[in-house]
Amino acid sequence: MPANSSERGNAPLVVAGLRTPLARAGTSLAEVEVQHLLAPVLRGLVERTGVSAGAIDEVVVGNAAGGGGNLARLAALEAGLPESVPGLTVDRQCGSGLDAIVLACRLAQAGAGQVLLAGGAESISTAPVRGRRKADGAIEFFSRAQHAPRGEGGDGDPEMGVAAEAVAREAGVSRDRQDWFALRSHRRALAAASAGSYDAELVPVRAGATSVIADNGPRPRLDAPLLARFPAAFVPGGAVTAGNSCGDADGAAAVLVVAPGHAGALDQSRATALAFVDAATAGVDPRRLGLGGAAAVEILLERHGLAPTEIAAIEFNEAFAGQVLACMDRLGLDDGHLDRILNTEGGSLALGHAYAASGAVSVVRLLARAQSLPEGSMCLAMISSAGGLGTAALFESRRLP
Repeated sequence: MPANSSERGNAPLVVAGLRTPLARAGTSLAEVEVQHLLAPVLRGLVERTGVSAGAIDEVVVGNAAGGGGNLARLAALEAGLPESVPGLTVDRQCGSGLDAIVLACRLAQAGAGQVLLAGGAESISTAPVRGRRKADGAIEFFSRAQHAPRGEGGDGDPEMGVAAEAVAREAGVSRDRQDWFALRSHRRALAAASAGSYDAELVPVRAGATSVIADNGPRPRLDAPLLARFPAAFVPGGAVTAGNSCGDADGAAAVLVVAPGHAGALDQSRATALAFVDAATAGVDPRRLGLGGAAAVEILLERHGLAPTEIAAIEFNEAFAGQVLACMDRLGLDDGHLDRILNTEGGSLALGHAYAASGAVSVVRLLARAQSLPEGSMCLAMISSAGGLGTAALFESRRLP
């Protein structure tokens, strides 16, 4: 059921968000293990907000490519949080970071926690090599986990790029339009960095003797003629190229979620919070996994009686330009409207896709954008995930006292 105004008044609040720089896999963060990416983000949230570390009820973290264990607990201890603070790690592949934040909001909503840290982290550069033991004891290595039954033809669990090609083709998203959107992402990310729009959310990361302080994905020299020269990357004669697809990235992001009564006691670097309204997860055909985000949004909009045009800001992970545009078309948002509300300061096509961190990056970015929106603006974070899943979270901008 839709939340009424009184229920929204008691909604959990996302009051602060930080992220590391996003670095192309194999570059400036290549030797930094995932817990050391996440720990400075968690530590930074505690220091910047003045929250008592001992008052944190839970640390919820998403991770997709790691080696197992419990990253949330490990990173919390690395960050210097008290041993009394528990940690929980979740995996919904690319959606993991957003799902971790949703879970933290749900816990606060249910009264199961008052102060929580939540987000996602991925070190693709240091992720363990995957292998399975065969009957003879030998190890067979594989590049990724299986996400859906493969079927007789083996196409039931396609590679991401192949699936993105199918989504773009069936939705009628042209190569030119995909390239336009990719170039838009790079140009907006470069403009945002130049204007200092990312500064307040970035936490430096030590990498050997250096400190990584900025994203390195956006390409200043990229232009339309250069994008047009990229060949099809996944399907012969296709429209999905390396130029209109995201690059893999290392990085981490997290937010501080609090019950409303706790917000006033914090040192607030932001004047506006994101009040959690609701979230939904949807399943779609795993062969068309890129449509999962739109399917989740449709559930939310119907549940709350909202039209897509009533959303003031959207952050949607840009794994592939074609799937982003196919989802926007499905939601009925034309290019002019989405240009005003979607990823207005760039997205993963420029910054890179840090798998489980990407959904959390979206919420950090949404919080930053909410600072310039009128109170009561509806804001949406959405992501599509492997296996044919999508998660969407709806927030309302709320001025803090």
